[in-house]
Parts: sequence; structure tokens; C-alpha cells
Amino acid sequence: MTASSPETASSPEDQTTPNGESLFEQAIGRYSAGAPIDSLIADFSAITEQAPRHSAGWTCLAWLQLLAGQPLAAMKSAKVAVRLNPQDPQSRINLSLAMLETGTKGVREHIDLARKVLALAPELATELQDSIADGLARKPNWQAMLKVQAWLQEN
Repeated sequence: MTASSPETASSPEDQTTPNGESLFEQAIGRYSAGAPIDSLIADFSAITEQAPRHSAGWTCLAWLQLLAGQPLAAMKSAKVAVRLNPQDPQSRINLSLAMLETGTKGVREHIDLARKVLALAPELATELQDSIADGLARKPNWQAMLKVQAWLQEN
């Protein structure tokens, strides 16, 4: 799960907890520490309810829903993330994964757009590869992810 920059000024990153950490940063830290996916889904649902234009919150929520085997919910969240930040390759990948898992057509369009963004901003490629590796570590043999990974590596 990548923590892309939010696209709006009103975000959970502006809201801090008593220890000075933003709600978003705290939830990302809990994810990194291995917190249960269900509790993280609740955290990111709250974040997106508080700041519905926080694209990174929607991206993270979609990722967690995918990990939890909730592809329909993930598709809804990923669509919002893509609408808010169409240039974010992680959002496109999340939407592609949800589409694959629900049998929805049009996946390659999103893969191709993600590849174009990665070609223009290669620094994002490492972050995306880390996310793919994390997804496969948390959900081994994730067939949709393996397919997306292969497509991203095509020349």
C-alpha cells in the first residue's frame, strides 16, 4: 500500500492525534506494523468519510478491501481514487485488480495508463513494485496481482 500525496487541503493529514501524528499517518503505520486488515478498513473508511476528496485515503481503502477479498467494495473505492487523482498509478492498479476479480472488462486500459505514468515518472515504479511485493506477501498466489505484475513488466 502506498501513501500517495493527497490532492486536497482538507485531509486527515491535517488532523492530528494527541501524539501529533495525523490520522492517515497513524493508519499507515498500523498497516506497516501488521494490524488486522478489518480494523484498518474501518480506519480508512473513517478517513474517507471525514475527507471524501482525500485520494490517498481512497487508494489505501481500495487496497485493503482487495486484501480482505472484497473486490466489489474495492472497485467502488478505487473508482473514487482514480476520479480524484487520475495520474496515480497505484489507484489504477487497484482498480485493475478489482476489475479482474469481478470479471469486469476494460482492465488493460488502466494498466496501459499506469504504464504511461510510470514511464514519465520512473521514481514511482519502485514504490509500485514495493506495493506489489507487499500485496503478494500478504496474499500469496494472488492471481489477479500476478497477472497485473506480468502486464506491467511487458515491453
